[in-house]
This record gives sequence, structure tokens and C-alpha cells, in this order.
Amino acid sequence: MYPQYWQQATEELSAADAVLKSLIASYPQISLRSRGDAFATLARSIAGQQISVKASEAVWQRLLACVAVTPEVIADTAPEVLRACGFSLRKVEYLRDLAAKFVDGSLHPGLWDDMDDEAVIVELCRVRGIGRWTAEMFLMFYLLRPDVFPLDDIGLQKAMAMHYQGGEPFNKISMRGLAETWRPWRSVATWYMWRSLDPQVVAY
Repeated sequence: MYPQYWQQATEELSAADAVLKSLIASYPQISLRSRGDAFATLARSIAGQQISVKASEAVWQRLLACVAVTPEVIADTAPEVLRACGFSLRKVEYLRDLAAKFVDGSLHPGLWDDMDDEAVIVELCRVRGIGRWTAEMFLMFYLLRPDVFPLDDIGLQKAMAMHYQGGEPFNKISMRGLAETWRPWRSVATWYMWRSLDPQVVAY
């Protein structure tokens, strides 16, 4: 599923920012997309924490080959089975806590479409192992929210420094200030910043 707003966003960002105009022209016909499965999106983000994209994909594929990735199945899967797929002990705890909260109704995925970004972040951060960055990735990659600005994302920090300050690091106040010109499409601008570092399209 692709965002309906993508064309409007790229047109308005191109008009507002010369760097983004060049990046958008360099990566035509690709965009942010949602896999359409809330639990799998969050589980995949847990799998990818603090490891490379390649290692994360290997762990994820082993999990898919081993069990059905649904809250009910993961909640009933023995920890040692998840460990054998490549999850650390801590990530096993996170994954099982996520599954349990889906099963017992602690999370409310049916309401997320109607909740604002901060409310979704607050609810997701109740899950062990999910912090603000993971919740922001969920807003972008599952809910396809158009104006998420993941300030703590290392790739975004690196790309903004490269394109706007000759490689010199931004402080977060300056990052926020520059990104004001990207509103209400900061998710889209961030996505193109990431593409400038790695043309491979990442999806959670």
C-alpha cells in the first residue's frame, strides 16, 4: 500500500527545498509503503534493533520459516525457539511482551487510524523494547503518517549534515528548524534523506 499523498508531497517539497528537489528527481517511481500488518511491522522493528539491515533480514526470514508471525502464535512459542531464530534473550522478551499485549487487548490497533501521532507513540511505548524511534518508524511505515520527524535517527542526522552543512553535525534545534520548511511532509523528506545514503528501499 502506497500513500495517496506522495505526489502532492514531492511536488511541494521540490518547490520548497532545492536539495529535496534533486533527491526526488533521482529516485522516481518509488515511495514509502506499508506491509499492512501492524503486529508484523512492530515485530520486524524489534528484530532490527541495533543490528545491520542484512542481519535483521536473516533473523526475520528464519522466524518466518519457523512459525506464523501472529500475536497468538508468538505468545505461545517457547523462548528457546525464538532464540534459535537469532533473537537475543532481551529481544525474545520484547517480542513476547508485544504479542501478549496484542492478545490481551492492552493495545488498540483498531483505534490507531483515528489517534494522533503522539497518542499512538505513548501507547506503543508501553511495550517493552519499544521506544520513541520504533514508534515513529511504525507511524511512518504502517500508518503512513505524512509528517513524522524522527529526530534521533542516525541516518537522518547524517544525511542532513551531509546535504545542508558540508558534513558538519547539526544540533537538534537546528535540525528541527530546517525541517519546519518540510511541513506537513516531514516523513517524505526523511525518506528521501535516507535514500541519499542508501538507495535500497527499507520497509518494516
